[in-house]
Amino acid sequence: MSASEFAAKSYKTRGLVLRTHKLGEADRIISLLTPEHGLVRAVAKGVRRTSSKMGATLEPFMEIDAQLVHGRNLDVFTQAQLRHSYGLALAADYDAYMAANAMVETAERLCEGEEDAVAPQYRLLHGAIAALARGAGDPGSLLDSYLLRALSTAGWAPSFTTCVNCGEPGPHDSLNIALGGVVCRACRPPGSQSPAPETIALLAALLTGDWPVAAASEPRTRRAAATIVAGYVQWHLEKVVKSLKLVERT
Repeated sequence: MSASEFAAKSYKTRGLVLRTHKLGEADRIISLLTPEHGLVRAVAKGVRRTSSKMGATLEPFMEIDAQLVHGRNLDVFTQAQLRHSYGLALAADYDAYMAANAMVETAERLCEGEEDAVAPQYRLLHGAIAALARGAGDPGSLLDSYLLRALSTAGWAPSFTTCVNCGEPGPHDSLNIALGGVVCRACRPPGSQSPAPETIALLAALLTGDWPVAAASEPRTRRAAATIVAGYVQWHLEKVVKSLKLVERT
């Protein structure tokens, strides 16, 4: 490939490493979420060799500056420099690590096939991963807050304060996942849930980032909210986020 051909096919981007998969004896396929190019899957050649300069950089949860070349099926990494080594801190905390896995699995589902509207999802995931890495709060609460905000950014914003059907101000004591939040007694369809008021208040706090309220919640309230969030995620993604089952709730 000539210098001009290489320049035409190469591009630079910032990105978060979501996942890695072995390829052959020494290579890996890297799933990279980028703000400009969406979800990129590219080959990192030779990174499984001990002599590789990019091996430690292209690990899950690392934020990097990368240079890639467009390929016929998969792009190819030519350079990668570390911006933030979130993976090192997360690997030392099991709860935070598992929460991060659920975050990146959700982000990958939401951004699959998208390019134009990925930048807000990138910023949201980056902030959530960074918060987990620095131990900014309970990993489960950070995860649930991220999930609610990611779905909201994708166009599925729930409501935990006003009736999703008629707009009547709350508080309301019924919730319907399919409708997207709380419902008043007049609009309550069959099959709606009746969470405790504390659970609905926590869901509202997680959605808006009211961390004093979230931090003051009791473990049973967090578990109840997590079950509702998981159901909401599954409803809209139409698939189970497998990593959510591995997140331990205290």
